[in-house]
Amino acid sequence: MIKKETELLDEIKSKYKLEGKIQKERRICISITKNNLIAILKELKNLGFIHLSSISVTDWLDEGNYEITYHLWSYDDKILFTVKTKISRDKPEIQSVTPIWEENAQIHERELHELFGVNFKNNTDLSPLFLEDWDGPPPFRKDFNWREYVKENYYDINNKRETVYYD
Repeated sequence: MIKKETELLDEIKSKYKLEGKIQKERRICISITKNNLIAILKELKNLGFIHLSSISVTDWLDEGNYEITYHLWSYDDKILFTVKTKISRDKPEIQSVTPIWEENAQIHERELHELFGVNFKNNTDLSPLFLEDWDGPPPFRKDFNWREYVKENYYDINNKRETVYYD
């Protein structure tokens, strides 16, 4: 089966300047610039990767970047194709993939917007999924101090049972 993975990877690499590898049988991973994201994802969908399994964010605090990862599945070839791209943490913005995967992408992007603060351009609904009344910073960022946030917003220094949190 590695032959099919090699053919797919070579086809994408021949059209776009990118890094990529076959991680193991039925697993391909590429790293791209965000400028090529939409074109590459459309091409992969046309090649049979019709299922967007998930979108995730990795917070590389020391680098000042978020890594956005798209996991695509081909039912015909039984191959998982992972596409990674990095964006700035200071201005976390990337094109929405809702024009490609519609509602399936919508729910992932809403979640990542809420938890990391990523703005998915052209996504028409980035409303909260979990944190309806949240007014703090995106809580999944590595620089979010949740202990301090809870202490400031929910504990009472005058409550004897909670004074331990202020020592």
